[in-house]
Amino acid sequence: MFISFEGIDGSGKSTQARLLAARLEAEGHAVVLTREPGGSPGAEEIRRLVLEGDPDRWSAETEILLFTAARRDHLERTIQPALAEGKIVLCDRFADSTRMYQGISRGDLRGTVDALHSLMIGREPDLTVLIDMDPAKGLSRAKARQTAEERFEDFGLELQQKMRAGFLELAAEFAPRFAVIDGDATPDTVAEQVFAAVKARLP
Repeated sequence: MFISFEGIDGSGKSTQARLLAARLEAEGHAVVLTREPGGSPGAEEIRRLVLEGDPDRWSAETEILLFTAARRDHLERTIQPALAEGKIVLCDRFADSTRMYQGISRGDLRGTVDALHSLMIGREPDLTVLIDMDPAKGLSRAKARQTAEERFEDFGLELQQKMRAGFLELAAEFAPRFAVIDGDATPDTVAEQVFAAVKARLP
């Protein structure tokens, strides 16, 4: 089973992915926890290119190409081999993030994102967990981390607000594969809701 976690910056999806991985492993499942951009050596190199530096370092079109290249390498070297071995793959972000950040929020490029995805990736997660939360709170959390990977946070609150609205629209568009979780609840409550959503879908 292939499960992705999505949400605005600072929504807590990385934490929830880790908590879910630990819980599934405790139940005896073989789990691979990975992330995007990244998740394979080549994709991690591209991660540094796109997440660090000046906000205007790349155009949205160039970012789409970079993210798609990273995703293809990640798919070939990490995701597909793990699924072939019968493992559960938990991925912190996948194609829905590109649909949002580059496809909608930074221009009207959704068609380009979807065309490249169809051509080079060709699969969606079995389940996408969307951690939905207030954009101002999420941005405050994200900036408090004080890492070098703040290029998208540096676009400010307006981008995060567009992102939240866009993610909710995606959840409606692809409703059968989405589970929307209230990220403003306590981490333990969120974790229980995430686990319940996943447990209901596990074969």
